[in-house]
Amino acid sequence: MTFLDTLRLILAFFVVGMTPPSILLWVAIHPFAAHWRRIGPVWTYVILGIPVVGFIAAVWVLRKPLLGRDLGTNVITMIFAGISLAAGALLKSRVTKQLRFHALSGIPELSKEQYPGKLLTEGIFGRVRNPRYIEVFFWILAYALFANYVGAYVVVALYSLVIYFVVRLEEKELRQRFGAAYDDYCRRVPRFIPRLRMRQD
Repeated sequence: MTFLDTLRLILAFFVVGMTPPSILLWVAIHPFAAHWRRIGPVWTYVILGIPVVGFIAAVWVLRKPLLGRDLGTNVITMIFAGISLAAGALLKSRVTKQLRFHALSGIPELSKEQYPGKLLTEGIFGRVRNPRYIEVFFWILAYALFANYVGAYVVVALYSLVIYFVVRLEEKELRQRFGAAYDDYCRRVPRFIPRLRMRQD
C-alpha cells in the first residue's frame, strides 16, 4: 500500500468513524441540556465519551465492510476535495473570530455559570444561522472526496439528511434559552443558505 493509499484509508476511517458519534453526541446533549447542566460539562463529556470511544473502536475493527469499496485514487475528486476544503477553512476562519474553543465545545449549554450564554447575531452569524454545521459538511465532504471510499460517501449523504433534524433540536433549545430574541433572529437570518449581503434594519 502506497503512502497515498494509506492516507486515503485514514481519511475514510475518519469520516466513517468520527462523523456519526459526533452527531449522536450532539443529539444526546441538546434535548437533555437541562439534565446535563446539573452535572456540568466535564462529567457530561466523560459519561458520553465512553460510548463514543466504543463506537470508534468498533468502526476500526469492522472498517473493511463499513468503508466499503475503494474507488481508487481519482484526480477529479481530489480537485473537488481541495475546493471543499477551502470552503470549510474559509467558514472556520469566520466562525472562530466569534467563537472560542469553549463555545465550540458546547460549554455554555452545559455550564450553570455560563448559561444561557450570548446569542450571536453578527459577523458570519448575521448571514447564516448554522455556519458550523455547513463548515463540518465541507470538511467531511473534502475528506470523503479525497479518500474515495463508498462508505465515506454514504456518511456524507446521511450527514446531509440527519443534520436538519439535529438543527431543529438545537433550535428548540435555543428558543428556550433566548425566547423572542431568537425568534426574531430566525426571521431575519436563513438556516443554511448564507445571505450574500448583511441585512440592513
